[in-house]
Amino acid sequence: MTPDIEIYIKEADFAAVHAWLVSAIGPGSEVIRKGQTQQCTLAGIPVMWTEKAAGRWHSLWLQSDNTPWADDLACASAASAALGVAVRCVPGSWNEADGEATADDWLEVKDGTATPITWRI
Repeated sequence: MTPDIEIYIKEADFAAVHAWLVSAIGPGSEVIRKGQTQQCTLAGIPVMWTEKAAGRWHSLWLQSDNTPWADDLACASAASAALGVAVRCVPGSWNEADGEATADDWLEVKDGTATPITWRI
């Protein structure tokens, strides 16, 4: 399990993402909007959605190690399948201590396939 999950979803509507999360995780608190960010808690998991965090890509951050997905790729695959859009994630855990050598290494999940890409955000 990873300490949290962060994926980037291309051109998705938060209402659709929220509905998918509720079906996958469970119900929760009211959504609070602050500028480009929307936050809520679903089944005890803090959720943060940042619109257009990287161009047309929106950030979805699940701030818990207690999600239905083992890692970012599992979540990205589920999101892509449920929403029918491309989703990007890091290939494994990454933290600042790892340095910049692999910071641009990402996976893009689309149509059931995860493809390694270089993404400079």
